[in-house]
Amino acid sequence: MNVLVIGGAGYIGSHIVYELIDNDHNVTVLDNLSTGRIENISPDANLVVGDMNDLGLLNILLRRDEKFDSVFHFAALKAAGESMDKPEKYTLNNTIATLNLLNVLLENDIKNFVFSSSAATYGNPEYLPINESHPNKPINYYGFTKLAIEQTLAWYSQLKGLRFAALRYFNAAGYDIDGRIRGKEQNPANLLPIVMEVATGDRKKMQVYGKDYPTRDGSCIRDYIHVKDLATAHVKAMEYLRTENEDLVLNLATGEGYTVLEVIKEVETVVGFPINYEISGRREGDPAELVATSSLAYEKIGWKAEYSDLNTLVKSMWKIYRS
Repeated sequence: MNVLVIGGAGYIGSHIVYELIDNDHNVTVLDNLSTGRIENISPDANLVVGDMNDLGLLNILLRRDEKFDSVFHFAALKAAGESMDKPEKYTLNNTIATLNLLNVLLENDIKNFVFSSSAATYGNPEYLPINESHPNKPINYYGFTKLAIEQTLAWYSQLKGLRFAALRYFNAAGYDIDGRIRGKEQNPANLLPIVMEVATGDRKKMQVYGKDYPTRDGSCIRDYIHVKDLATAHVKAMEYLRTENEDLVLNLATGEGYTVLEVIKEVETVVGFPINYEISGRREGDPAELVATSSLAYEKIGWKAEYSDLNTLVKSMWKIYRS
C-alpha cells in the first residue's frame, strides 16, 4: 500500500516507518523537523519537509497520481504538563490542525486513518488494569485533545465512512531492535530517556516524585511499551481497517507495570554504575498505578507485546545513549 506518515521523523513515527517498509509498503513521510530527526528516517522512505498545517501542501500530496491508501498521524504535541500551561498551543496543534487534516483527507477520498492516541484519555483509574470500557475522564489538557479527536473520528466514521484506528498507550520506550534508528529523542518528558540522560551525564540529576505511594516500593507504577511493539501494532491496525472495514479503539500495553525505582535499579544494573537521583514530593495528578490490558488488541489484530520486558527496554536504549 501507499502510506503517508505525518510526523514520521519523530521518535515513534520513525519506528513505524521502518515497520511499514519492512512489510513492503511504500512510505512517504511528512515532517516539519521541529522535533523529528532526519537521520532517523529510513532511506527507503520519501521525505517531504513541511507542516501539516499547510493545507496547500497537504492537498498537493494527497492529489498525486499514486493515491495514498492510508494515513498515520504522529504530529501531536505530547507534554501533559505543558498542555496545562499552554492550552492554546495544544488546541492549535493537536485539535485544530488534526481536524483540518481529517477534512482534507475526506475531500480527497482517503478513508483509512491510524491515530496515535493516548491512555491519557482515561484520567485517574477507577479500576486496574484499564480496559477500553474504562470511562474517559482526562485530567490534563493533552489527554482532552486526544479524546476530542477520537470523538470526532467516531462521528466521521458514522457520517462520512472514515475508517480509523485510535491506539492508546502510556509510556513508549526502547529503540529499534536492529539498531537502525540512532537519533535520540529531543527534550524527553518520559522516565526512561530521562534516566538515560543522567547515565550519560547529559543531565546531572533526576527527580523521583514521591516515595509514599501504596505500591511495593512507594514509587509510582507505570506500564511501559517497547516502540517495536507499538510499530507492529500500528501496522496490524492499518491492515485490519483495510480488510475488515471496522474501526478500532485499542489499548497497547503489557498489563504489568514497573515502579520508578525498579526502572532506575534496572538501568543501574545494565550500565554498571549508580544513577544520581533524589526523592522529591508528589506531582499533582500522578496516580499511584497506571497499567492497562490489551486483550482486545489480541482478539482483534492478533497483537501482544514481545519486546516490552524491562531488561530489553533498557538494553535497547542504552545501546543508543552510550554511543
